Amino acid sequence: MVTADRHEMKENSKHMLSISRKKNHMSVKLGLSVVGAVLGSFQFGFNTGVINAPEESIKEFLNETEYHRTSHHMSKEKTTNLFAVIVSMFAAGGCLGGILAGWWAEKFGRKMGLMLNVVPGIIGAVLMYFSVLAESYEMIIVGRLIIGFNCGLYTGLTPLYLSEISTPSIRGALGVLHQLGVTFGILVSQILGFPEVLGNADFWNLLLGLAIFPCLFQLVVLPFCPESPRYLLISKHKEAEAKLALIAIRGTSDVDEDVEEMKQESRAQSQEEKVTILKLFTSQSYRRPLIISMVMQLSQQLSGINGVFYYSANLFKSAGLSPSTATHATSGVGGVMVVMTFVTIFLMDRAGRRTLHLVGLGGMFIFSILMTLTLSLSDKVDWFTGGSIAVSLLYVVFFAVGPGSVPWLIVAELFSQGPRSAAMSVSVLVNWIANFLVGFSFPHLKDGINDFTFLPFTGLLLFFWIFTFIYVPETKNKTFEEVGAMLKSNGVGAKKQADNEESHL
Repeated sequence: MVTADRHEMKENSKHMLSISRKKNHMSVKLGLSVVGAVLGSFQFGFNTGVINAPEESIKEFLNETEYHRTSHHMSKEKTTNLFAVIVSMFAAGGCLGGILAGWWAEKFGRKMGLMLNVVPGIIGAVLMYFSVLAESYEMIIVGRLIIGFNCGLYTGLTPLYLSEISTPSIRGALGVLHQLGVTFGILVSQILGFPEVLGNADFWNLLLGLAIFPCLFQLVVLPFCPESPRYLLISKHKEAEAKLALIAIRGTSDVDEDVEEMKQESRAQSQEEKVTILKLFTSQSYRRPLIISMVMQLSQQLSGINGVFYYSANLFKSAGLSPSTATHATSGVGGVMVVMTFVTIFLMDRAGRRTLHLVGLGGMFIFSILMTLTLSLSDKVDWFTGGSIAVSLLYVVFFAVGPGSVPWLIVAELFSQGPRSAAMSVSVLVNWIANFLVGFSFPHLKDGINDFTFLPFTGLLLFFWIFTFIYVPETKNKTFEEVGAMLKSNGVGAKKQADNEESHL
């Protein structure tokens, strides 16, 4: 009898191990789909970082163009304002792309939506490249606006597609790949932006025009990728096509469990009204996850990180570094982001989203204070010049641990299929509006309060840490339905929920 029980337990163990391996299996199609989607993330990162290094060359072009037109040079204030417009137009376009991302995803699908999005990406890159030949800085502004629209759509479409092709056990890891693509794009833009490479008066327009290549690569890869199975079954009611897509993605024909889980979500959704953006704001059942989603996006952009991305070269020069050294130091920012985001891939499904976000915000809070101290006292303490660089890199480390990845991932996890697209649109819009405000206001903030530029962000980081600690739930290893039920129950708060989970370990 004991032998029989042991044999049964052994067989059950083998069965569970087989299921676990299936859920964590990375098939060729899944890998290809991830690459195709993350190229959009790379595009976003590249265009976020590319404007930093050639700032002086672009300002020189603005001045020369104005002189050729009017025989008068631009004032320093006008040059600063016009460059701030060039920087912030990217975010303005992102706002428009972000608010349309949900509609775009439902209208064209996740995969086809990504493919169609290469068109504005190509147009924007071409405009920026030919701006020098046309002697038109307006083409840079319009090109940045269009490429911003392109990247705004990517910030909605890529996390959505990645979340819908993954299983709960690897959803966190795949979700972090979006941020890894972003950080790798930033690093590549910084390296190519070195003065001895493309970040100079002769080649800066080529540097901006290189944004065409991620779009062209997507046109090669995406036709071989399947559409999101959840979109096919739940939104389009095409069960046979959804099953074929699942088989391709999972690398196995044993997908009945996945199909049944999607059917349950589809049945639940069929009992609800169609969820629009207006419905999200007026329905009480969506209010809590929507507020959490919006604050999480704000915690990413209003952490002050874009000040480092957009103006790190100037910050390092202000700390006393030579222009050449300051430009090369910016690549350290990108390198740290890539390494730490890669590390986060392995932590996301172990430590959990909420824990990593709290650690990240807490670290940024501490190092934002130290950054203010090292910048403000660098003229009195010699080693604070190098210290400000070290502190800024540690600031970036903690951003990568939590705020860099978690907001993009958690929004898709807080909503079921019905409201998910609309919720992504709202969240992405909030992210880009905050991006725009930081990008436009940071140089003026720096001119106004100089070395105390990061002090306002210190207060915001403290607020975001408290909010996350009290209200944000843990979503690791939970299905979309389990997360939805947890939010609707209005039972325990996030802190109590976390305490309960720890007590069961």
